[in-house]
Amino acid sequence: MAAGLAERSYMELGPAPRAPPRRLREVSFSPPGTAPVPAGRYGDSAGGFCYRECAQLGAATRNRCVRWTTSGDTLELVEESLDTELLNNAVRLRIHGCPLLPGGVHLCEVQNHLVLLLVTVQSVHRVLLPHPAYAYRADLITESQMQSVFTDVGKINFRDPSSYYLIPSVPGLAANSVASAAWLSSDGEALFALPSAAGGIFVIKLPPHDVPGVVSVVELKQSSVVQRFLTGWMPTAIRGDGGPSDLPISLAVHCLDHDAFLFALCQDHKLRMWSYKDQMCLMVADLLEFVPVSRDLRLAAGTGHRLRLAFSQSLGLYLGVYLHAPKRGQFCVFQLVSTESNRYSLDHISSLFSSQETLIDFALTSAEIWALWHNEENQTIVKYINFEQNVAGQWNQVFMQPLPEEEVTVRHGQDPRIFSQGTERHMDLTWDELKKEVTLAVENEFQGSVTEYECSPEEFCQLQVDFWSKFCACCLQYQEALSRPLALLLNPYSSMVCLLKKGSVSFLAPCSLVDHLYLLSNEHLLTEEDAMSRDVVCLVQCLRLIGESVSMEGAFMMEMACSRLQPPEKAAEQILEDLIANDTENVMEDIHSKLQEIRNPIHAIGVLIREMDYETDTDMERGETHPLNMRLNLTQLYGSSTAIGVVCWGVCKIATIRFQICRDLLILQQLLLRLGDPVSTALPARSTPFEPGGLGCLVPDCELESNLQHLSVLELADTTVLTPHKLVSSPQTIVELFFREVARKHIVSRLFLQPNTSLVETSLNWPHLITAVVADFLPLLWPSNPGFLFPECLIGSCQYTQLQEYIRLLQPWCHVNMGSCCFMMGRCYLVMGEGHKALDCFCQAASEVGKEEFLDRLIQPEEGEMVSTPRLQYYSKVLRLLDMVGLPELVIQLASLAIMESADDWRTQATLRTCIFKHHLDLGHNSDAYVALTQNPDPGRQLDCLRQLVVVLCERSQLQDLVEFPYVNLHNEVVGIIESHARAVDLMTHNYYELLYAFHIYRHNYRKAGTVMFEYGMRLGREVRTLRGLQKQGSCFLAAINCLRLIRPEYAWIVQPASGAVYERPGASPKRSHDGECAAVPTTRQIEILELEDLERECVLARIRLTLVQHDLSTAAVAGNSTPEETVALLIRAGLFDTAVTLCQTFKLPLTPVFEGLTFKCIKLQLGGEAAQAEAWEWLALNQLSALVTTKESR
Repeated sequence: MAAGLAERSYMELGPAPRAPPRRLREVSFSPPGTAPVPAGRYGDSAGGFCYRECAQLGAATRNRCVRWTTSGDTLELVEESLDTELLNNAVRLRIHGCPLLPGGVHLCEVQNHLVLLLVTVQSVHRVLLPHPAYAYRADLITESQMQSVFTDVGKINFRDPSSYYLIPSVPGLAANSVASAAWLSSDGEALFALPSAAGGIFVIKLPPHDVPGVVSVVELKQSSVVQRFLTGWMPTAIRGDGGPSDLPISLAVHCLDHDAFLFALCQDHKLRMWSYKDQMCLMVADLLEFVPVSRDLRLAAGTGHRLRLAFSQSLGLYLGVYLHAPKRGQFCVFQLVSTESNRYSLDHISSLFSSQETLIDFALTSAEIWALWHNEENQTIVKYINFEQNVAGQWNQVFMQPLPEEEVTVRHGQDPRIFSQGTERHMDLTWDELKKEVTLAVENEFQGSVTEYECSPEEFCQLQVDFWSKFCACCLQYQEALSRPLALLLNPYSSMVCLLKKGSVSFLAPCSLVDHLYLLSNEHLLTEEDAMSRDVVCLVQCLRLIGESVSMEGAFMMEMACSRLQPPEKAAEQILEDLIANDTENVMEDIHSKLQEIRNPIHAIGVLIREMDYETDTDMERGETHPLNMRLNLTQLYGSSTAIGVVCWGVCKIATIRFQICRDLLILQQLLLRLGDPVSTALPARSTPFEPGGLGCLVPDCELESNLQHLSVLELADTTVLTPHKLVSSPQTIVELFFREVARKHIVSRLFLQPNTSLVETSLNWPHLITAVVADFLPLLWPSNPGFLFPECLIGSCQYTQLQEYIRLLQPWCHVNMGSCCFMMGRCYLVMGEGHKALDCFCQAASEVGKEEFLDRLIQPEEGEMVSTPRLQYYSKVLRLLDMVGLPELVIQLASLAIMESADDWRTQATLRTCIFKHHLDLGHNSDAYVALTQNPDPGRQLDCLRQLVVVLCERSQLQDLVEFPYVNLHNEVVGIIESHARAVDLMTHNYYELLYAFHIYRHNYRKAGTVMFEYGMRLGREVRTLRGLQKQGSCFLAAINCLRLIRPEYAWIVQPASGAVYERPGASPKRSHDGECAAVPTTRQIEILELEDLERECVLARIRLTLVQHDLSTAAVAGNSTPEETVALLIRAGLFDTAVTLCQTFKLPLTPVFEGLTFKCIKLQLGGEAAQAEAWEWLALNQLSALVTTKESR
């Protein structure tokens, strides 16, 4: 589109406004032999240095540079990198009493060192710093942080005599010139060229830093001035015939292998060139020959002239000269031409004129001039021109960032101390400390200025407003001074142009074609021959007229309409009505006249919209696989906070401009509709590519642990999520977060990791690269593309509020990734605690499963996981997420919905039924859990659920529910489960036997109930041989007897419970072996039938055992499982003869042991003394005497 348009303009991309100030390390010293000199005569200056290999992808100095600012005797040095975070990269060097000359800082690069050469009004200095390539010897740049060349600057001895030299008083430094030049010779000598007080130049030479030597001073002075004539020099003599007209105003040096050409632009408007090696003048050129009107200029001293050099291996040496004249200026570009006999001349390439008032700085390349001015309103203006191709002399615009607003509005009733103006912090204080100091300073000023003791509240409030406004004005002035450019830094290797400011650095990047057309004023637009290009240019001119006429209220109205999801057409119509009603400058008439020049408005609008569209047909997320060393070397490309801030600042600017263009297009559309032109279909409904404020939202500090757990459930934790250890030094916007963590890697892969790409041969070109990076970054942000990386990054870094707002703004018009957006919205609702809204979103997203790439990645099955349909796989992932969050009700709802879609998949149904059962059981919904259990189609899972139901209800003591469930077709399984638990757990802490007894009683199965209680009683006798165990045993036998008495006599019997290994190993499962397998049923098993009489005898035996133990607790361990015969012996020993007789009669045992025992007791009583008699009364009291003593009456 519009191929013949003028060269592209540039825009300034500054650092993030919330970036914290750098912490400068202080280093100060006083050179011996110097006297303090006031620094007021020299203004602030700035400069920069670029490494030779900074544009090489495989170099250690890739994308690194050094910048500095000087103010009086203070030098601030900062090393910048676009790839890595440099540690200890800022230092403030103060040379007490020695103000630095503006432009008196020079950096030179040698093999192992970076040499810093400084020129002050009294001394010259040489500082050796380690070269990054020498300090960092790795082949790959993979670290996110590296040490700067200034890391060890505090260890340098600045007072070492070999590192500085005092400027001699003869010839002395010229007072009317601040020119200087410094370089290193091929032998390592440091040379400083300075203007002499008597005219001409003198050079100070310091010997190599590692070779002892003597400092020498050489003065170059001309004996006679002959224009363009080779002249001899007397290097050490001081000639008296030279006037101050040859005083150098600007110096520059071009180094050769064993020589250096020194160029001096003097105040007599002549350019002189010397060879330092030969100490001869090689050329003198009168520059006024290239000035159209030079009569007045010849009589004035050229104190405002500037000189710059640019060298190209293919084109040679270029010289750029700025000739200053009142109210005007002229740039002349020359090429140095060598003739025979070592003679040189200047080949005039171009002359360019400028009407700007004050030139601050300019930079030269072999094809372009970049210039920095201040106009009469003290505004910064930057322009550039290609002097080889631009025949018309048309300068190209650079659109600068606006300076801070000059006024702060304090609303009525607002505390004047509360205002939000700027975010600069230049003190190492907390906000609370800073607020206290500022408040105290303003209050002290207020108290010192108010003389009256009493004043009205209105006067007091107005005084407060005045003083705080004064304080704010001072802050704004300070911020404006920090934001005003001091110099240009042009990187000759990567073609990057920077603006150096006192407090920061900003970068210049090419504008896109649409931005170029929209921002450029009409006088800079060239007339196009192509009809389509002319239509587009006229269309953009109409849009610019509309944009310049839209008030702040109108712009705010459109932003609010988009933010509130209201039709932007309505807002455009209202804005148009306001424009027509308030048109006092005939803007509408100008728009009408421009519209008449557009031949095909529909086509022109379509072309403009296509230029702004970032939709792509392919997915940009996945790249090819490339060699490891290539990928590792590019892992940190554009990874520093500086580069990220620049790229994202450019993206936000483009978004803002696109928003304004679409707004103006909508207004123009409404105007055309009023005029009856049918163009309403030309503009798509999606009129706002980006909401201008949304991309700049700050990322709040947050914890990532819970979010990592969520993503681990979804198997997305290794894709686009922030890692907890990655921290940044300053707040970042969501776009910076996305570029840092995700987008940068994809963009670098697309740009550089192409087949047959050699990193060594690939160089970086800033204008092309920043344009390509932004062009590839915008489609990743554009929501209508198939990629979904941006929302993934937001959810991965816990930016739930921003993600909700992002999805809300997309809903009216974006129909791509709708299911993925619903899923992400559901994730946000989960975090916000709105589970039911989250479930609705998850259900809406299910319809898009299998259609969107993100959802397809989400449902990828794990290794060994059962593969089902995509939608059921999606439900499985969501169920796991809801389960992990702890929302069982929602799990049940979603699982019930999934069951309806899995009618033909019994395995999935079994899984879902099990899930429903589990959560119903956790919630205490016992009946619902039982229903889910019975509906499970998998017998194995059903049995597992049944076993869990029994255990859980027993633990909760909800035995009534457990007993009353019908257990259709599951009766035997329930009995088996309860039996296995009853036989495997401790008898005194669990009541599974009693549960099983109640279970059978509830179903009127009295025989089984009796069997259970009889088994319970027998186990108690064997395993719990305590008084409490015997008491429980008696109750069990009584319960068993009662059960048998409730049925007819012919059925009143039970089977003797089997004895053996099952009962001899407490805690073992009666149905399974020690390894969990089902135990084999014994082949030979004798079945013993017990009738009611047998149970009654066992009950008598149990009662007698209890009587025995109650009499003597020491017999509990023996009596619990003793036979009737053993029990008789124990009773005789205890003296319970009556009970022993009863037991013998019950089991039909002989009474002989009883009488023998009684006889032994009597004999012992007869032979014993009083003690034996006393003991006899105790055991006699335990027996019924009437049954033992025979008297006459009893016969």
